Amino acid sequence: MDDAAELTELMRACAGGDRGAFATLYRRTSDKLFGVCLRMLRERGEAEDALQDVYTNVWRRAASFDPARAAAMTWLITLARNQCIDRLRRHREEPLDDAAAQNIVDPDPDPPARSEASEERQRLERCLGTLADQQRQAVRAAFFSGATYNQLADRLGVPLATMKSWIRRSLVRLRSCMEQTEANP
Repeated sequence: MDDAAELTELMRACAGGDRGAFATLYRRTSDKLFGVCLRMLRERGEAEDALQDVYTNVWRRAASFDPARAAAMTWLITLARNQCIDRLRRHREEPLDDAAAQNIVDPDPDPPARSEASEERQRLERCLGTLADQQRQAVRAAFFSGATYNQLADRLGVPLATMKSWIRRSLVRLRSCMEQTEANP
């Protein structure tokens, strides 16, 4: 049974009140949905709260899932996105008093900091270029898209231990390269 079919079956079982299926669904999908929440909300605590609300909704609304209309993961991601959008709207609608307005600062870095960040980004890109293609892909996916070791191992068709070794060795190489390029720009 492929992943999509298994998730569909888990959703059907959840609709029937199967707590074990719900626990399995959570284990299989929570990393991905947490990544969605974190990307949208940009605050870990807020993303954790949103994720909890998402799974509360999943438990309550599993019976409304229709596999003919969307894949289970698509349905779950839609619930997560909607939950995050609702949270963002609630925060945006909070009134701003004069005292709070006085403490607002521009979150964008000033020009010197922006220039330094740009130079650091260029150094990072150069150092990433020194890694083998698969290791570079794995590091990018792990740190820029939030993919887990298991997801990366599956995606690249390598054992989990190999993936962990690739990431660890790649990070050691990146750190060394970044230190060298910082000392010798």
